[in-house]
Amino acid sequence: MLIEIRFEYLEGKTLAKVGVPKEIKDNEYRVAITLAGVKTLVSEGHTVYVEKNAGVGSGMSDDEYKAVGAKILPDAASVFGEADLILKVKEPQAQEVAMLKKDQLLFTYLHLAAAPKLAEDLAKSGATCVAYETVQTANGQLPLLTPMSEIAGRLATQIGAQYLERPMGGRGVLLGGVPGVEPGEIIIIGGGVVGINAAKIGVGLGARVTIFDLSLDRLRYLDDVFGGQVRTVFSVGHYLESLLPSADLVIGAVLIPGKQAPRIVTREMVSKMKKGSVIVDVAIDQGGCIETIHATTHSQPVYEVDGVVHYGVANIPGAVPWTSTRALTNATMAYAAKLAKNGYQACLDDPALHLGVNIHKGEIVHAGVLEAVNAAKTPVGSKK
Repeated sequence: MLIEIRFEYLEGKTLAKVGVPKEIKDNEYRVAITLAGVKTLVSEGHTVYVEKNAGVGSGMSDDEYKAVGAKILPDAASVFGEADLILKVKEPQAQEVAMLKKDQLLFTYLHLAAAPKLAEDLAKSGATCVAYETVQTANGQLPLLTPMSEIAGRLATQIGAQYLERPMGGRGVLLGGVPGVEPGEIIIIGGGVVGINAAKIGVGLGARVTIFDLSLDRLRYLDDVFGGQVRTVFSVGHYLESLLPSADLVIGAVLIPGKQAPRIVTREMVSKMKKGSVIVDVAIDQGGCIETIHATTHSQPVYEVDGVVHYGVANIPGAVPWTSTRALTNATMAYAAKLAKNGYQACLDDPALHLGVNIHKGEIVHAGVLEAVNAAKTPVGSKK
């Protein structure tokens, strides 16, 4: 035993069992690890269990996973039963929560501020849950949210353009227009990663683009980046309300890390928009910034309120899994390797990873999530 302890000390690592289940959210084709990620973890001595066909939607077969050292298991129960560390893409569904074990580590997107019941259920599981979207570096960057925000922002404009087509329920507007016919109007609420990427596609299509943001520094940056090709507007109150009726496409791109998104656009404001205009609320993961929005799925992505088409799919990047799986794992694998090597201690050693901890030892420990859970328990109109 003494020899074994000394050997582990000299090696400087604790070997982990890493589990990768197949995603089961509606039309979610991403997977939490690539072939390169498996090869890295296996080379460090860890065992990687991948559920059968987990990577097929992202273009990676079971045989390819086995070739780089993964062990293929027949179902999710087997993966959850074997693993110390579970790597996923989207928040666990009810049947997955039931499979979590005490002291198991879960590393995935959670967005618990918009899902207080899930937060409480995860706390009851006893697992430690680390959320990609709240891992935050000292300079305020969100390294594991950024790649999916880039993709979601670019897709938001593409999606909006599609639903503006008349057969899809839209006004029949071509965002770029043609010579002699004016282009469409895009309003983007929020000038962060989602907003700037949505604007890039909008400008590329030839649309007229307006970005609203509450940071003058950010608006100055956007003005420089786009060289006057987009209109930048400070604040979201009176100016937003006055411009919304002219919009063909509105993209919600508001983010307060770890917290529920504020409702910026009211029902009354939506009612004044043009019939057949389109709303794509990328903030839906955090509850949405449009009062009339609710979460939808890729199977049933849209609905109408006051004649305005609403798109509220909560896993937009899942539509392009070949790209999004690789973009996501490029960012997550360095952190996943730390968790595999050191377990929860990695969260104590790395300040950015520590901010990702949402649930630990049966408690909700992230302030933004705790605030949302407490708010959900407080009846409307009552005193807190």
